[in-house]
Amino acid sequence: MKNYNLDIEQAEIGENRLASKAGWIKVYIADPQTREYLNASMENIYFDVSVSAGAYVDAPELPTKAGFAVIRSQDETKWEIVADHRTKTAYSTENRQPIEIDFIGDLPPTLTLLEPKTEFDTWNGKKWVTDVEAQKAAFVAIADNEKAQRLDEAEQQILMLERKIRLEMATDEEVALLKQWEIYSIKVSDVDTSTAPDIDWPIKPE
Repeated sequence: MKNYNLDIEQAEIGENRLASKAGWIKVYIADPQTREYLNASMENIYFDVSVSAGAYVDAPELPTKAGFAVIRSQDETKWEIVADHRTKTAYSTENRQPIEIDFIGDLPPTLTLLEPKTEFDTWNGKKWVTDVEAQKAAFVAIADNEKAQRLDEAEQQILMLERKIRLEMATDEEVALLKQWEIYSIKVSDVDTSTAPDIDWPIKPE
């Protein structure tokens, strides 16, 4: 009578990483590009043959919390748990530009997960620091531009109303409006832009 066997022949791996006994063996697969752990699988190997490229016989330890990934080490001798910030937004420490992270591992020194609060923030190696002098200068420049535009608008209104009055074409409402624009123009002229951005601009006549 034939000797039947219901067991699966198990392969054995020698110190040279080749099969010292042919059969089936459980392997753990890593991505060929990123080296990230993908899944477990069964592989049938022949005597004196290694497992497939990217497959390893030692099981990885899985992360116990979010924010980490499992990869094969660079020298392929072990599994490693590394930081995983994929899908998060990082910021360039050089120009503050946002970047969506699409790689595994620690961030390079040129990236941080800390979001800058203003366009005047610079990275000091640990955190963002606002250049308050540059920020203040920008606020003043914006206020100076706003002041010039308001004065120009007021001057145009005053010139037109004065012309109407001189030609006796103005209504009583327009005569009163001229005074309101002149008062408005003086108030704008008196605005101290060095207090920007804390400026309460005069209300325009209607």
